[in-house]
Amino acid sequence: MISTTVPVTTPTRPCNYWIVLLFSLVTLGTVIGVPIYAYFFDYSWVDWAMFGFLYAVTAMGITVGYHRLIAHRSFNCSNWVKGCLLIAGGWALENSALKWASAHIRHHARCDQDEDPYNAQRGFWYSHVGWIFFKDPLSYDEKYTSRLRQDPVVLWQHRYYVPIVLSGLALPFVVGFLYNGWIGGFGCFLLAGVGRTFCVLNSTFCINSICHIWGTQPHTTADSSRDSWVVSLLTFGEGYHNYHHAHQRDFRNGPRWYNFDPSKWLIYGLSLAGLAWDLCRVEPERTRFAS
Repeated sequence: MISTTVPVTTPTRPCNYWIVLLFSLVTLGTVIGVPIYAYFFDYSWVDWAMFGFLYAVTAMGITVGYHRLIAHRSFNCSNWVKGCLLIAGGWALENSALKWASAHIRHHARCDQDEDPYNAQRGFWYSHVGWIFFKDPLSYDEKYTSRLRQDPVVLWQHRYYVPIVLSGLALPFVVGFLYNGWIGGFGCFLLAGVGRTFCVLNSTFCINSICHIWGTQPHTTADSSRDSWVVSLLTFGEGYHNYHHAHQRDFRNGPRWYNFDPSKWLIYGLSLAGLAWDLCRVEPERTRFAS
């Protein structure tokens, strides 16, 4: 019997050479430039302090700002708080909030399908980093961007995304320069600018790859999402990905008090200070927040 089934093929997308070049520069600067500088000059406590500070700020700019606020509307806040979160997210070099959130909304809507921008069914390396090297014809799809385009702060950040990125790289240079001159500025730029960017990028990529391939599925088996407490340590709570896919609008990815989720603690802290409100949570009458 001759099969009449038509094979499903994923359309070929053109390579984005600018992204390939940019990611290559960040990678080479981290794996070659950072250790070479350490060998000849060593890093000061200021360099390491800036690395830790900017890692936390930029990572939570993504988790709290891009992800839970813009993509999922897990809480509300004033425009100036939103603007600060989107500046911090922009420093992570993960595209503007408009493009990031629209891709993430599509990821949830079409998870594990061809339209999923970081489809884990195509393998670990594709979902981890390979997907960024190709142009996405759906990046401005009205279906996924219409709500985002109604937000003036999102449009502002999208318009000034490049200056925001550059300011995030200039900040560690200026701090290092003020502490130890030109050599100090270059070292802080390498470690807290380039190296930190590489680390934040790859920790975020782990959610797309590891948390769709390895881990547990205690909350839903509707897609490939999985929980990984190890990834949560790197991503400030985003590793509880299976829970997140089951309850997308919950401001907590780790719902239990003992789940390591600093992003939920920051959001809750903002609410206590009157800077955030309308925090969404699953079954609030049965699940009492305890941080």
